[in-house]
Amino acid sequence: MRILVKDMAAAAGKQPDAELEAAGWVHRIRDMGGIRFVILRDRSGLGQLVLAEDSGAPAFTLESVIRVRGLPALNEKAPGGAELRVASLEVLSRAAPDLPYQVNGDISKIGLEAILDNRPLSLRNPKIRSVFKVQDTIVESFAAYLRNRDFTEIKTSKLTAGSTEGGTNLFQVDYFDRKLYLAQSPQLYKEAMVASGLERVFEIGPVYRAEKHDTPRHLNEYVSLDLEIGFIESELELIELERELLAHIFGEVARKNGPDLAAWGASVPGPEDLARAPTLSYEEALKLANEEAARDKKASASSRIFDINPEAERLLCEWSRREHGVDLVFVNAFPRRHRPFYTYPLAESGKSGAGTLTMSFDAIFRGLEISSGSRRQHDYDAVVEALPKFGLKPENMAGYLQILKYGCPPHGGFALGCERLTQKILGLGNVKEASLFPRDRRRVEP
Repeated sequence: MRILVKDMAAAAGKQPDAELEAAGWVHRIRDMGGIRFVILRDRSGLGQLVLAEDSGAPAFTLESVIRVRGLPALNEKAPGGAELRVASLEVLSRAAPDLPYQVNGDISKIGLEAILDNRPLSLRNPKIRSVFKVQDTIVESFAAYLRNRDFTEIKTSKLTAGSTEGGTNLFQVDYFDRKLYLAQSPQLYKEAMVASGLERVFEIGPVYRAEKHDTPRHLNEYVSLDLEIGFIESELELIELERELLAHIFGEVARKNGPDLAAWGASVPGPEDLARAPTLSYEEALKLANEEAARDKKASASSRIFDINPEAERLLCEWSRREHGVDLVFVNAFPRRHRPFYTYPLAESGKSGAGTLTMSFDAIFRGLEISSGSRRQHDYDAVVEALPKFGLKPENMAGYLQILKYGCPPHGGFALGCERLTQKILGLGNVKEASLFPRDRRRVEP
């Protein structure tokens, strides 16, 4: 029966005379004159094999897939504190020797494009694979937290007849004799399910944005962690929900992914840190960002910050870390011009000419927006009135308007970008590193 390499030490301690079977990929080979030490890699980690030079084992190369049998022995110098002294070895699949780069090498010396061009191979690197072990915990803990609070998971269509949020950033799809679009968001479906009586729903799935960005923070296809909840009064309830949700996610990552965090020199904030994260209005955040820019050497000294742009996000998080001990900031009360048509209005602002403010917010973590949310407008007439202001026609939104026409509770929600959250937890230089097979303006393979 096959044993994982992480369990070799336990097996050696309990039954050192019992022959074990292990299988995996050849991660490293070291010849020591009469003895070969082979590091075997499987899904659990790395383990050491010891082969006599005259063992008669067939030839194999780095990254070959092998199966071995032998006796376990404790060895504090070996990975995991044990090794397997090989009696027999079978090559299940011999790897070609012309690897484009060494899987067991230092990935910091390999360019990102080379890593992504050879993605099936690069994912074998333990440090790269650790990114997706952390991501797995993020997704699992997001769902578990919400299920424990009576949320229902839903799966909605990714083909839509029109824009979810207004604008033109849509991928068009030929669908029989008509044109459809890849969904920007499950937003309208989430609201429909709240109105259906489920009240609390969440979805984990891909969304698509046809934006011509080419930056370390953008993907054209990414995984969105969405939730929607009924019977709320304002976005402040959503901010507190996200604060608690992030505390749960970070706690699970710290508990389950210690070695993965260590591989990247990363850490996560604790619940007490998140409790100190400030909430600033849009106007307060802009004022503070400009004050920080005036004394920050990295900021542009030649121009004023007029929006919560990447520079402002960085400055706000640096301020929060200095003043509150955590680089997380919630910014709320955005002007309506910055929010989708379904966002609930807050008040008129006569101070800045910003116009109608909204019950909306962003969460900015370690210098990057990781989520956006709001209370939604649930009044049918108000939405009908608002649609033309966003370039939308009521007749093209009949399905959505039907949700509101026949009774919909006050509700709201937010969406976390899974890759962005992963990027910021681990301190990755580019969000593409947090996507298994990233899609951007140029990359559609592998």
